[in-house]
Amino acid sequence: MQKISGVGIGLRHRHFQEFIENKPDVPWLEVHTENFFSKDSTSSKYLAKIRQDYPISAHCVGLSLGSAKVDCPVREQHLKNIKSTLDWLQPSMVSDHLSWSASDGVHYLPDLLPIPYTEEAFNVVTANINRVQDVLQRQLLIENPSSYLTFVDSTILEWDFLGQLSKSTGCGLLLDVNNLYVSAHNHGFDALMYLNKLPRSAVKEIHLAGYSISQIEGRDVYIDSHAHKVYDSVWQLYAQAIERFGNIPTLIEWDTDIPELSVLIDEKYKAEAIIDKVLHQPSGDRTL
Repeated sequence: MQKISGVGIGLRHRHFQEFIENKPDVPWLEVHTENFFSKDSTSSKYLAKIRQDYPISAHCVGLSLGSAKVDCPVREQHLKNIKSTLDWLQPSMVSDHLSWSASDGVHYLPDLLPIPYTEEAFNVVTANINRVQDVLQRQLLIENPSSYLTFVDSTILEWDFLGQLSKSTGCGLLLDVNNLYVSAHNHGFDALMYLNKLPRSAVKEIHLAGYSISQIEGRDVYIDSHAHKVYDSVWQLYAQAIERFGNIPTLIEWDTDIPELSVLIDEKYKAEAIIDKVLHQPSGDRTL
């Protein structure tokens, strides 16, 4: 298992051949774990070749860590499939989301849905993270969500919820800076305050992506679409994240309307330039 560092790129199918043939200068790659459950699939065979040259991070989308079910909250077959995939892929890190997408092992939704920030929900997510980490025998990173509504029943602030999850379970945090920016705009909270409330030692990875803007009931709502370049305002927040958390692994994500690989590599260069500027210039000299 190789340690990852620097700015990586989310590996998508249209770029497989380019990584195999040209071996572009990218320090690490992240894949969606559920796309590689069959080791004998064509996609998995491509990935097996690519992983010989690139460290891999595994990003899960289907654990549904916010789902509540007394006897078996996490789907056992899904968890077995993830463990089997990790056994042959040997990724450097494994992550999933603070969300839910399944109910009672019967209903499955194609989205990452928000949870209320209550003591009851905290206990559910804690139990699910502990179960996953026990089975996988490795630390799980939990990604902060992008959100468009809040629950009136919530009694815990999101950053406190995440910090306490890390403290209680030993999980790490995956800070999605775009998600944070989107949620801060939609709900009107201070994104920098959020950054400063997260436990520094718990944040192990950063995601960057682009958002979209929709007009809903007469106001701009930011949508975490992963279909655009990173906005300047998100780059600025990223610089503040690097200043607080240091040079931790960063990923450029792009999931829909996927461009040529050169576009993603250009975004990687931008992130590297910000890291260099933040870490090597006095704070008073930074212009981002």
